[in-house]
Order: sequence, then structure tokens, then C-alpha cells
Amino acid sequence: MKIRRAEQKDIPEIDKLLNEVNLVHHKIRPDLFKIGRKYSDSQLKELLADDRRPVFAAVDEKDRLIGYCMCAEEQILGDSIRTEVKTLYIDDLCVDQEIRGQHIGQKLFEHVKQYAEENHFYNITLHVWQGNDGAEKFYEAMGMKPQFICMEQVL
Repeated sequence: MKIRRAEQKDIPEIDKLLNEVNLVHHKIRPDLFKIGRKYSDSQLKELLADDRRPVFAAVDEKDRLIGYCMCAEEQILGDSIRTEVKTLYIDDLCVDQEIRGQHIGQKLFEHVKQYAEENHFYNITLHVWQGNDGAEKFYEAMGMKPQFICMEQVL
């Protein structure tokens, strides 16, 4: 397995894994997540071409995508109380459900961390939906800690 930047040829596999992620979120919060596509193919092509939104692909020996990590650069500028640190936000990290447990997600995360360090990011952030216990435990094992808690009251 190796990790490289995702390419347009990876779009069908990215779509498949995006659907897996979406289904997890839909099962946890069907009131907030519909079943459907997160991105169209044209949106994915734009995303893959955007250097401020790097997508990393874990690929097998046949160069077939088996996992990905979608990231986005974030920085708050001009805020009166917040510092202007540069953050790498993980929008999605997914490994094909058929081959989980082989440390592919860990290798993807470590690759993203190395990328963030090499590009002088202050931190890496992400969101985990309440009820996605597997993801929460995975990210804690990667050394992540809660930065803040977003609370809600459904009416």
C-alpha cells in the first residue's frame, strides 16, 4: 500500500467510500443526513484540483483506491480575539469497509499529520458525530483530543 494525492481516475472509488461515510452518518442522524451523493463528479474534479483542499489516496499494489482523506486549509483572519493559526481540517477519512483493520486509516492519518507538519500548520481538526464511537476511538488513538463541544437541543 502507498499513499499519494488522489487523481481523477479515483473518483469512482471515492464515490463508493463517500457513500459508506454518508450511510454511517445517516444511520446515526437520519434527521440531519439524507442518503445521496455528497459531491457530484464535477465537484470532485474541482476539489482534486484545489491545492488548498488536498485529498490523499491510499492505494493497493494495483493502484486501486482503498481509502482516502479529504482535507481543507482553514485560517481565521482579522478576528479580535482569535489568533491566526493555520489549521488543516479533515473533512472525511474513510477506508473501504471490506478491508478495515489493516491500519490503513492509521497510515492515512500519519501521512496527513506529516503533510501538516511539513507545511507549517498549527493543528489538525475534524468533527466526529456523537454516536460514531468507532471514529471517536480511532481519532483518540491517533492522539486527537476534543477542542470544543458543540451542543444542541432538537425542538
